[in-house]
Amino acid sequence: MDEKDKGIKINHFPEKYRDELSSDIWSIFKIMGEFVEGYDRLLKIGPCVSVFGSSRLNSGVKYYDMAVELSEKLTAHGFGVITGGGPGLMEAANKGARRGNGKSVGLNISLPHEEKPNQFIDPNYSIDFNYFFARKVMFVKYSQGFVVFPGGLGTLDEFYEALTLMQTRKISRFPVVMIGTEYWSGLIDWMKNTMLKNHTIRPDDLHLFHLTDDIDEAVSVIYKFYQEHELSPNF
Repeated sequence: MDEKDKGIKINHFPEKYRDELSSDIWSIFKIMGEFVEGYDRLLKIGPCVSVFGSSRLNSGVKYYDMAVELSEKLTAHGFGVITGGGPGLMEAANKGARRGNGKSVGLNISLPHEEKPNQFIDPNYSIDFNYFFARKVMFVKYSQGFVVFPGGLGTLDEFYEALTLMQTRKISRFPVVMIGTEYWSGLIDWMKNTMLKNHTIRPDDLHLFHLTDDIDEAVSVIYKFYQEHELSPNF
């Protein structure tokens, strides 16, 4: 075999993918539509706090009741509540917002464990997404704070994206509160003892979030932040 014939030829994708790749161009308009609808509807809702947590932790788990309480107390301070629209702790947060007569927003997406929006989302504030990245932009742009309950990979994704955007100054700082010292302490210890020790983060990065088990303290962190900072959409 000649030297020039060795290796994989990567000049183009196989013929069977040509039609699929052509359709990708048209998907741009679908993506634009999701951004336009999200921007238009969420700007009108006003100041909100996004609440994240597992879809698998349901009624009967202590964090479910805590999410209900937190959201109800947030609405008492004038904040709406945004969730991913699914079951579990997202449902609990929307339930608390409804109980407090506040705005209960769901940014819905069809997933294996989240087939339909939960019943506590206000129909006027239920927005459907096909694209994760468009949905994630809405969480960051129109949230004045994040509350992160125990959750899985999706919850971690939202948490670390917020920290990254603040760390790199792509957005202004806003309050991020983690609920559940028992659940999150191992992660935070790893950040301190491994990431910080290896200089992959700075000491200040550990001050981008607040960990507590106290719901009143969590609400106070967010409320007090906006006694000193202007409420506005991010970036």
